[in-house]
Amino acid sequence: MNKKNELKGRCACGNVNFKIENSPLFTQACHCKNCKLSTGSSFVIHTMVMEEDFKISGDVASIDLPTGSGQGYDAYFCIICGVYIFCRYNISKGRIAVRTKTLEEPIEPQAHIFVKDKDPCIEIKDKTICHDTMYDREKTWPKESLDRIK
Repeated sequence: MNKKNELKGRCACGNVNFKIENSPLFTQACHCKNCKLSTGSSFVIHTMVMEEDFKISGDVASIDLPTGSGQGYDAYFCIICGVYIFCRYNISKGRIAVRTKTLEEPIEPQAHIFVKDKDPCIEIKDKTICHDTMYDREKTWPKESLDRIK
């Protein structure tokens, strides 16, 4: 991805701006109970990127939150408007998960995870990308992305 194709995003008030300077690794929607609680919504969509490709400006604060694995993660918010911009999962060193809907051009999920906890009112049309719990990354992510994280 060249500079003119880089992805950009921001918080609601404009205090926090960011760009992703390389292709994202993977985008997934999570329907787990922890994501629902942390967002107050039915699911969250995260775009995984290499931390070195994520450039951010503006003031953020973070809080440690639980995950189903027990490893936890740090969620980063704009200190002014409170929009949750990205997180660092303790289990995924060197990678971050950007809240996809903060991007200027959001990305469609390549997978839906923890659909066993999906709200009944949510219908996912493409059942082939659904996983009852977590998927096997080696079988689900594109080879190029797997090569980049090794």
